[in-house]
Amino acid sequence: MSRAERASLQQFSVSGLAAAVLAEDGTVESWADTARDLLGWTAGQTCGRPARELLADPDAWPGPVEGCAGPGWEGELTLRHVDGSEVPVGLRVLALHDRGHGRGHARSRLVLGARAELLDLWRQSHSLVEGLFTQQRIGLAVFDPEMRIVRSNLSLLSYSGVPADLDGLRLKAVAQPEDAEQLEGWLHLIMTTGEPVLGATLRVRTLADPRQGALLSMSGFRLQSPRGQLMGTAAAFTDITEQEQAGKRLKLLHRATAILGAELSAPRTCEDLARVLVPDFADRVLVGLAEGVLRGDEPVVNRDGELLVTRSAVVGADPGLLPTTGRVTVPPRGGPEPGGVLLADLPDPDAAGPGDGAPGAAERHWTPHMPGAHSALSAPLRARGAFLGTVTLWRTGVSAPYGREDLALLEEIAARAGLAVDNARRFHREHRAAVSLQRSLLPPATASSAGVETASLYLPAGAGGGGVSGDWFDVIPLSSARVGLVVGDVVGHGLQATVTMGRLRTAVRTLADLDLDPEELLSHLDDLVTQLDVATSDEGRHQARESLGATCLYAVYDPVTRRCSFSSAGHPPPALVTPDGDVRYVEIHPGPPLGVSSLPFEPVEVAVPPGSVLALYTDGLVEPRRGDIDDGMAELRRALRATDPVRRPLAATVEHFRTSLPDEPLSDDVTLLLARTRAIDAGDTAAWTLDPDPASVPEARELALGQLDAWGLDAMAFTTELVTSELITNAVRYGGGGPVELRLTRADTLICEVSDLSSTQPRMRRARATDEGGRGLYLVAQLTERWGSRYTRRGKTIWTEQVLAPPGAEAWL
Repeated sequence: MSRAERASLQQFSVSGLAAAVLAEDGTVESWADTARDLLGWTAGQTCGRPARELLADPDAWPGPVEGCAGPGWEGELTLRHVDGSEVPVGLRVLALHDRGHGRGHARSRLVLGARAELLDLWRQSHSLVEGLFTQQRIGLAVFDPEMRIVRSNLSLLSYSGVPADLDGLRLKAVAQPEDAEQLEGWLHLIMTTGEPVLGATLRVRTLADPRQGALLSMSGFRLQSPRGQLMGTAAAFTDITEQEQAGKRLKLLHRATAILGAELSAPRTCEDLARVLVPDFADRVLVGLAEGVLRGDEPVVNRDGELLVTRSAVVGADPGLLPTTGRVTVPPRGGPEPGGVLLADLPDPDAAGPGDGAPGAAERHWTPHMPGAHSALSAPLRARGAFLGTVTLWRTGVSAPYGREDLALLEEIAARAGLAVDNARRFHREHRAAVSLQRSLLPPATASSAGVETASLYLPAGAGGGGVSGDWFDVIPLSSARVGLVVGDVVGHGLQATVTMGRLRTAVRTLADLDLDPEELLSHLDDLVTQLDVATSDEGRHQARESLGATCLYAVYDPVTRRCSFSSAGHPPPALVTPDGDVRYVEIHPGPPLGVSSLPFEPVEVAVPPGSVLALYTDGLVEPRRGDIDDGMAELRRALRATDPVRRPLAATVEHFRTSLPDEPLSDDVTLLLARTRAIDAGDTAAWTLDPDPASVPEARELALGQLDAWGLDAMAFTTELVTSELITNAVRYGGGGPVELRLTRADTLICEVSDLSSTQPRMRRARATDEGGRGLYLVAQLTERWGSRYTRRGKTIWTEQVLAPPGAEAWL
């Protein structure tokens, strides 16, 4: 059967039924046009003929005739069409009684019939409608044109406060006015436009339960008769509240996952946790953490199995209503992990509880009570077997009470928050150790020596300069009152950069102790970085490669000659502020960064007037976020000229640079080392050239004693005489036969230097009891503060330093 034929059959009309009247003997008395339309026989062809002749099987006729003796007969027979074909027809035979006769005697019979196919369709339609109105998963309602409910099924009765009999009621009689108005607006739109509505979402709250109500998905269409007359609307309602809640829970979980742990800070994680829960999941939130966790330590449980927690975040509530500290009972390690707690339908929500009032003391037990709340959830914050804290949620007012699904969601979010808090705790601990390590590797912010006075600024990248990084600076005391100044920059940030910085700083200090020239020191440092990259195992190769590309500037200032030597491995040039106020950059020739190339490094030596200020820095100070490094260097030059570090305290200049930095987190490390040069006067140094002859030894002693007398250092005469004698003797014996130079310098210490033409380094050895010699350098080492030797262009120099005797001290004999 085609769709068009099926549609024509479904056009139900009482007047369209085939009808005929049969006489008592079964002949046809009357034949309607509808019967003709069904079988093709006209009234003239059928009236007066036995009706059984119209049956395909005449033997089936007694059934309908005999059935008329009772209430009637109904069944299906196969009739003959005028064209000879068979037509299955559903028939209904009723007895027609004459007036004045009893019901037992019928003179004629009324026969009604229709195609069996049409009857099947009618039965299916009826079953469909009845099935829809008896099932309880989808709500159904039929509305008349006045929007009164004509028929509905039991599914609508599941909403709280809906009466059992809805027939004849308007929506305003059962739903909140604004919700009823919205729904009737949809029905009116359907009736006026005739366009069906599919999946319209609306929230319906009943008069008896005005809180959250139910979120419904409505689909509706217009009802009209076959002739096009408006009969009303039909609407199907599906409760999607659970789906909505599940979707909200999933979105909340995703949002919490994205937010929690974004910053490695335990307090910030607690604040993010509280804010992500309010207002979508809670009206008020309290987060408490163990005190040790906030410091980066492991949470400490007392002997009673209780953990002291501190309020870390509050959202949606007055903090004064909640305790600042409290105790939480923690199960022992290895036992079952505690789960969340659901407290629905809290009794007497307006009553005061133990958690009300002023912030509580540590003796108060941590409690989830909140004035005005009708439902609460609480879940522990834990990670890696450790109990870190707890989070408590409340709902107030018209918010729906919490359920088991909400508790499961909170436990999931709390588990992620606990892991984020523990990661932050571990980071804080490691960061604290890294910062401590880095600070221990750097010299004091201010220092003073005979050669220079220094002040420094060091701000690692990150918020407030509180991170760890690879910039470093150093002030290295060298022999003969000279000073080594170092500034370096390692690629990258973080703990690994700090470790790399520590390795390079140690290497520079070790090489500087050999009294190498700046360019030679950088060459050795460059070789060391290259060797580390080649020789390191695969596990540590990443650490070694952190050194590649590092930059370094090394300078040596001599307060006696008042000259400074520089050499750079890819580092920006230092600035020199002279006493006349001029500011210029030293014209150095930077070599490649460390480990990048094997090219040599070039030295530069400049005269530095006493009282000048050298400014060594890293690129973080002169490279703005958006701009050119030349602009940054020009700004540094202007700032040095404006702050006048020559005449003002160096600390004031450092503070100026600190306060002039932008407020936002630094994108690169900032390091600045200021060194104000000092000079040793000519009267504080004396030098003599002696012949390589044993007779020069007593002469040297006399010269040294005379100079000590002139300086008023007679108390140091004995040790200086002995040291001078030993050093001159070694120079005469092993100095290569050339002239021997003796120099005494009075600075922070008394410096004695002996130079010869030999390049052989002296070695201190332990003399045996029977040896007549070999004890000279041992005595020198014992009598002086420190000693050493350095190569020169003409040989070597052995030097010693002694602590100056206080004025008026007696000579040591």
